[in-house]
Amino acid sequence: MIDAADEAAVDAQLGREPRGVHGVGHRCPCGLPDVVTTEPRLPQGTPFPTTFYLTCPRAASRIGTLEGSGLMKEMQDRLGADPDLAAAYRAAHERYLEARAEVGAAAGLDVPEIEGISAGGMPDRVKCLHVLAGQSLAQGRGVNPLGDEVLDLLGSWWDDGPCVEVTDPAGGGS
Repeated sequence: MIDAADEAAVDAQLGREPRGVHGVGHRCPCGLPDVVTTEPRLPQGTPFPTTFYLTCPRAASRIGTLEGSGLMKEMQDRLGADPDLAAAYRAAHERYLEARAEVGAAAGLDVPEIEGISAGGMPDRVKCLHVLAGQSLAQGRGVNPLGDEVLDLLGSWWDDGPCVEVTDPAGGGS
C-alpha cells in the first residue's frame, strides 16, 4: 500500500486526492513518487485500465509538449512500418496486462470490463505518451520501447529538485 507521506506527495502533484492507489510504482531521483500503481477498479466502482499512472507534474508537462509536437503520429507510423517495433510494443501490452492482473488479484478485484485492454493505445496504437512513460518507469527500461524513447526525450525533469513541496501528514514540514 501507500504510506501517508507518499499519499500527501501524490495529492500535491495531482492537485486532488489520489484514487485507487495500490502503491508507488516508481520514485523520482528527487525521492518523491512519480508513478503510482493503480488498482483496476476505483473505489466508487469504475473500471480503471491505467495501472501505471504518472503523477509528477513536471514530467507530465514535458510529455504534453512531446504529444503536441506530433511525436505520437510519428511513433504510430513507425509501428506500421517496423514489425520488430510492433512486436516489442505488443509484448509491452502483454506485460502491462500481467501487471494489472497481479495488482487486481492482490486487491481481490475482478474487472472483466477491461480484460485484454491495456492503456496508451497498446498494442496497435499510440495515444498517450504519459502511459507509455509510466510503464517504462514502473516496469523498467526494455519493457516498452516507445516508453523508453519518451523517457530519453524528457531529460532530467528532477534537476530542479522536488516538483512539489509536501507537508508532513503528521504536522511537520517537508
